[in-house]
Amino acid sequence: MSSRKTLRQLLEESDKCFLVPCVYDCASNRAVEMCGFPASLLSGGEVSISLNGVIDYGFTNLTDLEWVVSRVSQTSSIPLIADIEDGFGGPLAVYRSAKRLSAAGAAAIQLEDAGDMEDTCKILPREKYLAKVKAAVEALKGTDCLLIARSNADPYDPEQMKEGCERLRIAMEMGADMAMMVLITTLDKAKEMAELVPGWKIFADVRADNGVPAVTMDDLTPLGFKMCSTHYTMKAAMEGMLEHGLANFRDQSVAYTFTHASGTGQPDFSASPLFAPQDYLELENSFTGEDKEYTIVGHKVAPYPDEFKKIDIKDRL
Repeated sequence: MSSRKTLRQLLEESDKCFLVPCVYDCASNRAVEMCGFPASLLSGGEVSISLNGVIDYGFTNLTDLEWVVSRVSQTSSIPLIADIEDGFGGPLAVYRSAKRLSAAGAAAIQLEDAGDMEDTCKILPREKYLAKVKAAVEALKGTDCLLIARSNADPYDPEQMKEGCERLRIAMEMGADMAMMVLITTLDKAKEMAELVPGWKIFADVRADNGVPAVTMDDLTPLGFKMCSTHYTMKAAMEGMLEHGLANFRDQSVAYTFTHASGTGQPDFSASPLFAPQDYLELENSFTGEDKEYTIVGHKVAPYPDEFKKIDIKDRL
């Protein structure tokens, strides 16, 4: 029996806004899951870098995204939100994208109102965006996949703030489940949005310049914000790889890697223990009656570190 919950179940059960890290592949999602976060958000920009090696400039297509969503959601016990940007075209393309990504395992799709994916601060006319919302709502009927309506309107331009909130309010009335104004960065603007847009909301890409959070979960909860997204996984991964890489290149050795494990406190020659490989073989052993042990070319693998959340193997296959 799977222990997975839908995103709607999580939102309905939670009485407090919670942090949702952005991920880009199975490994980054695994790290988020191990730390205990209840959900993750697939970053379109980071998927572009991870999968295709290029910046977020319209290079990722629906097939790319569908592939990543299916792999990450299949191997995860937590709900995955997919950023589908502008939906890859007009209302019919949005309908098709929503159908395919919900079938691939997305717990929610995030649809923005950008009028130009090369300049995402240009927003579509209201009626064009709402036609896309209508298409997505129809496509997701009968599924557990939620729709997040996102506006790229400038909250520091009074007219754009008003327009962004109004189109989100209408989108919610049309059947969208949550609303996001991606450029809001302060508590004051979050309060302004909360007055204009009822229902569940997401605070996007929270910052902590100089080590001070722009907002806290306690600030956001009474305003109707249920989730707060953040980017750290790709930066953390690159920082770690560069730290180890510079030391290993300098020393022409891997001694640094074999003696440093700041995240787990468990130095090893491989990251395999973090994926609990023996769990897979124990499941297979239950079918075959054998007693196989996982090794890497004969080398034993360290046990899974106790301080991290343990995920049932049946939620990863």
